[in-house]
Parts: sequence; structure tokens; C-alpha cells
Amino acid sequence: MAAAAASPALKRLDLRDPAALFETHGAEEIRGLERQVRAEIEHKKEELRQMVGERYRDLIEAADTIGQMRRCAEGLLGAVRATDRYCARLRRAGSAAPRPPRAPQPQPSQEEFYSMAAQIKLLLEIPEKIWSAMEASQYLHATQLYLLCCHLHSLLQLDSSSSRYSPILSRFPILIRQVAAASHFRSTILHESKMLLKCQAVADQAVAEALCSIMLLEESSPRQALADFLLARKAAIQKLLNQPHHGAGIKAQICSLVELLATTLNQAHALFYTLPEGLLPDPSLPCGLLFSTLETITGQQPTGKGIGVLQEEMKLCSWFKYLPASIVEFQPALRTLAHPISQEYLKDTLQKWIHMCNEDIKTGIATLLMYVKSMKGLAGIRDAVWELLTTESTSHSWDMVCGRLLEKPLLLWEDLMQQLFLDRLQTLTKEGFDSISTSSKELLVSALQELESCTSTSPPNKHIHFEHNMSLFLWAESANDLPSDAAWVSVANRGQLGRSGLSMKAQAVSPCVQTFSSALDSKLKVKLDDFLTYLPSGDSSLSKEVTPKQAKNCAFDRYGDAGTVQEMLRTHSVACIRHITDYIRAELQSIEAAVQGQQDALGSGKLHAALFMARLCQSLAELCPHLRQCILGQSGSSEKPVRDSRALKKQGKGKPQEVVPTQAQWQEVKELLLQQSVMGYRAWSSAVVHVLAHGFAQSLLLDDAGSILATATSWDELEIQEEAESGSSVTSKIRLPTQPSWYVQSFLFSLCQEINRVGGHALPKVTLQEMLKSCMVQVVAAYEKFSEEKQMKKEGAFPMTQNRALQLLYDLRYLNIVLTTRGEEVKCARSKQDSRIEKVTDDLEALIDPFDLDVFTPHLNSNLHRLVQRTSVLFGLVTGTENQFTPRSTAFNSQEPHNILPLASSQIRFGLLPLSMTSTRKAKSTRSIDSKAQVVPPALSRADDPAHPGSLFRQLVSEENDSSTSSLFKLGWLSSMTK
Repeated sequence: MAAAAASPALKRLDLRDPAALFETHGAEEIRGLERQVRAEIEHKKEELRQMVGERYRDLIEAADTIGQMRRCAEGLLGAVRATDRYCARLRRAGSAAPRPPRAPQPQPSQEEFYSMAAQIKLLLEIPEKIWSAMEASQYLHATQLYLLCCHLHSLLQLDSSSSRYSPILSRFPILIRQVAAASHFRSTILHESKMLLKCQAVADQAVAEALCSIMLLEESSPRQALADFLLARKAAIQKLLNQPHHGAGIKAQICSLVELLATTLNQAHALFYTLPEGLLPDPSLPCGLLFSTLETITGQQPTGKGIGVLQEEMKLCSWFKYLPASIVEFQPALRTLAHPISQEYLKDTLQKWIHMCNEDIKTGIATLLMYVKSMKGLAGIRDAVWELLTTESTSHSWDMVCGRLLEKPLLLWEDLMQQLFLDRLQTLTKEGFDSISTSSKELLVSALQELESCTSTSPPNKHIHFEHNMSLFLWAESANDLPSDAAWVSVANRGQLGRSGLSMKAQAVSPCVQTFSSALDSKLKVKLDDFLTYLPSGDSSLSKEVTPKQAKNCAFDRYGDAGTVQEMLRTHSVACIRHITDYIRAELQSIEAAVQGQQDALGSGKLHAALFMARLCQSLAELCPHLRQCILGQSGSSEKPVRDSRALKKQGKGKPQEVVPTQAQWQEVKELLLQQSVMGYRAWSSAVVHVLAHGFAQSLLLDDAGSILATATSWDELEIQEEAESGSSVTSKIRLPTQPSWYVQSFLFSLCQEINRVGGHALPKVTLQEMLKSCMVQVVAAYEKFSEEKQMKKEGAFPMTQNRALQLLYDLRYLNIVLTTRGEEVKCARSKQDSRIEKVTDDLEALIDPFDLDVFTPHLNSNLHRLVQRTSVLFGLVTGTENQFTPRSTAFNSQEPHNILPLASSQIRFGLLPLSMTSTRKAKSTRSIDSKAQVVPPALSRADDPAHPGSLFRQLVSEENDSSTSSLFKLGWLSSMTK
């Protein structure tokens, strides 16, 4: 014990280094360690002695056993040799002895003895024959042999009642063991026969023989045989459904189940159904096989006897002739007659069995389908079931079998499996689109967080920088602006997925929006490709190859639920988009509430996030073609959405058009996305208008002389001829404003800059209209406030002069022309706004002399029209196409030069370009231009900057030798490249 207790302590010590041991321990400790080591050594020696002693004893015992076996083998070998020598002597003695005379014929008593001996010989050989039949799966023959064995027992009086006093058992004791062995055959044959009933790949004849075996051994009726058959098949169904499932084995299990059901009904017809009297049997559709087999075995055929039990090879034996006739001609017999089963009873029993198995089958198949994780897997199982039921062996006379047995067709797919497959499809679709919406939401959240976290001071990545200023992306050249096949593939023949970089820039689709849309579209493509495996192919040639005869021979219409599946796909696709748009709506509402009323909102990350979501919703329908295909079905992939509007325009306006429900649903999704896009742009536009209008109002309300002079612009001096009272012509000079005030120009140019910064050419029309309307409302409010302050006549305020009132009136009318849209749909909404403008105009005109106002008005209108034409390019994003391309006024004389390019006959993509040339205009009134007062707007001073937008086109124009307008419109090819 001490050594055992000390061994762990010794193991923890490092005894290999004595120097270290003496350094860390004292003398007494060293002595104690020495004692422990010596004790451990002695303990190990003792263990070694005991181990060697025990093994030595085992070795000695093994040697003794081997020696004894050798002696026993030698003795046995000697006995065999002695027996061999003795037999050799007997053979020699027998050959030398004389042949005895022929024995006389046996007497009748000897005949009985030989008969009994032959029966005993047959009884001893029957067990081997039974086992051979069992191994060959000949259970009916084994049953016949067993019943013959029982018959022999009764003849030899070996049954349990008289075996105790049987004289044969006293003479032949081996028969006692033979009787005991034969008693086990009945249970074995019954077990194997019932196991065979549970197998599905078994011939009808084998099933009939197994049922006959059960009926003969259990002395049962055909109705009981039917019950045994159906119970065995129900157990087989349950065993098949409870097998372990592994991936691809699901299809095999379900196909085996369907095959088992079909085989059960076919075999029930072949075994138990009997034709009514007067009907001829069909060779291809057997029936009544059980009863014919019973008649053959039991010898109940009216034409002759049945097949004997003893086979031909046994009849060749020499002792066979001594067997009595009752054994030679033995045939099994039933206790009661096997009456055929009535059709009514057969129908009721089979219907009850189908109803009983129905719930188990549905539950089992539903459990199996839980392991199928894709529509492709479900389609593979469905197609395998369809091929199985459509094969000639299964579908042959199936309707006739069901009509005879059930009096109605049994639809295995429609009644048992179709709804289960649809339920699993519903679950997989919901899980798939929930995953898509969740991952898209996470991607959107991360993009919004990145946009809001990056400020102007922190260096964002390139794509985030483009989100902050879209004009940098629009005017930056990249390698993928033109597709590689742009030279030989036209725009009409280019697919939706082959969009070029210029087309993205033409639609103001930023790289972040492209990334998000591409990610969403790729997920939708994977889901759609998986779905299409379950739906019929879109190739019409394949469907034409199926003849009506082939369609009739099909077990079921495997694409009959295609409409339901497409509706399922459509519903979940719309729900996925709604989930994304609901999140976008909530984010936009929070952003709109956060930036409302803030003066520094233009540089905030929340506004960039709102613009990103607006662009995303605006372009999602175009950049995700698989979303369109999910909602419209396979027809949506072949139609080009660009041509939809053109086709609608070509249709008659007066004819009511039928709206396809799928098209209506797709339009609802597009409207939903457009609403969210407009909502995002509205949040941005309201913040922009609030900030710019606030600065405009502050500049307008400045009342000191320095501020007024700082915002003043140059006026033109005109010579007019007036008729005096005497009838003579009087020439006088007047001065009129030709440019708006600087804060007006700054306001409009800043507005255009903000619109250009977000890609103004792609903004929705309704957003621009709302933005201009809101700007005009703020401008009119500022002028109204200005009028109110002037009417209060504050002390020390700068007096309102006629020239200032004329400039303010000119500014207001110019703003009204530029900021007022010309759409027909907004005329009603402008009526209230026009009344406010008229009131402010009347207040300003009241400050001008009426006589001067009458003289100034026509010239003022001419200046206004000329100014609008001049600034149509500079403020093109604000004025819009409806103002930019209006017909030219007749106020201009054909001989009057101007500095604006003539308008094209058709609207072009790019705006008009100003030419740098000056001249002196002369009309009815001669006007002199003061060159010193001519001030170039600060915004135009950046025209020479090569990095400024539009410099490329100015260089192209300057390279032309002549100044004709045809050189400009040679650039029209650029417009087609951006489609």
C-alpha cells in the first residue's frame, strides 16, 4: 500500500537529474525518496514473479491437453485401421462361400411388413424433402408433404393419442424424434408463407400457392385468406414507410409504395375475383387463381384427379411399390368447401382496406417529403410515379380492374399524393422566399448603415461616393460603358441581361443599386429555376408530340396542377417584394421625419439613404427580370417590357382591353415600387426645396442698400419712338431688366445642381412636378411676406423704387414661367396658386407708374421670352422638355441674329448647346448694350473646366470647321448607345 501510495508522488518527480533533486530537497527528503524508490522496485519484482508463475501454470496445462489429444487421435486411428482389416477379411470370406438358393416369394404377412417398412422409410425421408421445398420457396409442396407426413402418423399410429402404446415405436425408437421434428414444420411453413405475402415483387401464382398453404394448414375459408392477404399488405406498407430515409431513397420508397398498392389490387383481382356466369375469361387479365389452385391441389376438379404429392423421382425407388394406395394417391382436403367470394363482399372489404391504409399512407408520405428540400426533388418523385403508373405492365387494364373490384377508378396520384406534394411545395416556397426577403432586408440594412455612416469628411469607397453624387458616376468613363458586341448586335436584339454601362447611366442606376438588384435577381433565378423543374416545359414542340392516344394511356396529368403552382409562386413573389417595400416604407417615413425642417439636411447620410431606396425601387422591376418571370410565368420571359407601352399605344383607344390577371398583378407590383420610389424622392425634394427656398427668402427680404445692389443685374437700354401730340415722332430711351436677380439665378442654378447631383434625367415626372410646384409655393410665400413687410413701412427701411419693383416683377414672372409645368393634369391644381401670384403681381405693379407699365410691358414680355430661350439649357432640368422645345415665338424677326442653336424638328436626348457669340439686336426699337454692365453668371464661368459636365460636347462642337447646325446633330448616334 505504501508503495502504491508513493508511486504517484514518484511519477511527479523527475529522478533523472540528481543535481536538481539535491538542489530542491533536503537530506531527509532524499532519504525518504530513496526508501520509496526501493519499495517500488521490490513491488515490481513481486508482480513480475506472480505473472511468470501464473503463465507457467497455464503453459503446463496446455501442454498436457495437447498430449492427451495426440494419444486420443492415435487410438482412434488404430481403431479405424482395425475395422478396415476386419472388413477386408469378411469380403474375402464371402466371395469364397457358395451362393445360397433363391428365397421364396414373401407371404402376405411379409407384404404387410414391407408396407410398414416403406411407410417408415418415406416418413424418414419427408423432412429432408420438406426442407428442400422450403429452400426453393415451394411452400405449397412443403405443405402437401407435411400433410402427407401427418397422414403417415395416423396410419402408423404415431399420433399423440396412441403413440404411448404403439408397437412400432417400441421397435423403432428413432421415430419418436421424427415425430417431434415434424411438429415444427407447420409453424415454419405458416411463417414463411405469410412473409411471402408481404413481398411486392412476387408472382401471382406464388401468392396463390402461399394462400393455399395457409388455408390448408389453418383450415380457413377464402374470406379469411383475403383478410390475411390484405393484413399482410398493410403490414408491408407500414414497414415500407418506416424504413430509414436517406436523400435519394425517398423516391425509391414512394415508388415502391405506389407499386405495392397497384400490385395489391391487381393480385386481389387475379386471386379472389370470379367472373360472372356467361362471361369468357380474358387471357391477359387472369382471375380466380386461388380457387383454381385449390381445386388442383385438393383434387376437386370434375374432369379428373389432381396432382399427386409424391414426385416422379421418389416413384423410382424400389420400395415405392410397397406403399399403400392411400399414400400414393394422397391429396390434401379442406374441411369445408372453398366457396367463391361474392363481388359485393370483395368490394366492401377492399374499400375498407383502402380507407384504413389511407391515413397511414398520407402520414407516411408527408413524413418522407419532409426530407425533400427542393422542387426538383419533388418533380423527380412525381415523374417517377408517373412513369411507374404509365408503364404497360402497371397501366394495362387498370381501369377494368378498378371497375370490377371497386366499381370506380382508384386515382393513386390525385386522391393520395397530389395534395401532399402541393403542401410540401407551399412550405418550400414560403421558406425559400422568406429566406430571400430576409437576406435582401439584411443586405439593404447593411447598405443603408454604410450610407448613413459615411460622411463627407470620411473617405468612403467609390460606390458610396457615387451614391453621394450621381453626376460623378454619370460622367465618369468606364470600360463597360459599351458592350463588347455593340458594333454588330443591335439594341433590339440584345437581351435584357446584356445591358451596357451607358444604359445604366441613362437610367441613373448607381453601382450599389446594381449590386443589390443583381443579388436579388440571382436568388430569384435560383428559386425560379428550381420551380420550373416542376412546371411543364415552355417548348411547344414537346407538347405537340404527345398524341391523344398517348395522353389517354397516361396514368394522370402530371402538369394538371401547374396553374396552382404558378399561382403559389406568384403569391410568394409578391409577398417577398411587399416585405421589402414595407421595410423601405418604414425607413423612408423615419428619414422624412428626421430631416424635416433641418437646414443642413442636404449633406446628411439619411438623405443619401432615401435616394438609394428611391433609385432601387425605381429600377428594381427592370433590373430583376426573374421577378417579372416569377409573377407573369414563363410567358413573361419572352416578352420585352420595353415594348409593352408601344403595343398599348397602337391599340384602339375606344376599345376596352381585357386585362390579364397576371398582368394586373405585375402592374400592381410596379405601382407599389413606383410609389416607394416617389416617396423616397419626395423626402429628398422636400428637404432640397426647404433649404433652397429658405436661402431665397432670406436674400429677397434683405432690405439694405448694399444687399440690393449686390443682387442687381444689368439692364438694357432701348430707344423707342413715340408719337407726340403735334403728330411728330419723339425718340426716347428706356431701361428694362433683361436678367433676373442674382439670388433668383442662384436659386434656380442650385436647384438644377441638386437635381443633376441625383441624376435628374431619370427622376420620375411626378417628382419633378411636385418639386417645381413646391418651389413655386415657397417663392410665392416669400414674395407675399415681402409685400407684407413693405406695407408695414418700417422705419429706416430702404424705400421701394419703381426700378426695384420692376426688377421684382420681372423676377416673379420669370420664376413663374420656369417653375410652372405645362402638363394638362396639373391645370386644376394651379388655379389656386395663380390667384396668389396675381395678387403679388398686382401689389408690385401698383408700385410702378401705369403709363410706364403700359410702355414697358411688351418689351418686358419680349425680354422674358428671350431669357427663357437663353436659359433653357442652363436650367434644362427645371424647365423640362415641355418648356424647352416649345415652338419659337413670332416676336423674333428672321433677320435678327441670336446666340441659340435652332431647335431640332424632333426631340433629341441632349439639351441645346449655347454658342459663344455676341451681336447687336435691332428691331422696331434700337437697343444699345452696355458692355461694362454685362456680367457673366458665375455658373457659366465653369464652362471651360474640362471636368465639368458638358465639356466633352463643347470640344466636339469646337472641332467642326463650320458653325452650321448639322455638325451638332451628327452626335445623334450617342443617343442610341444609351438605350
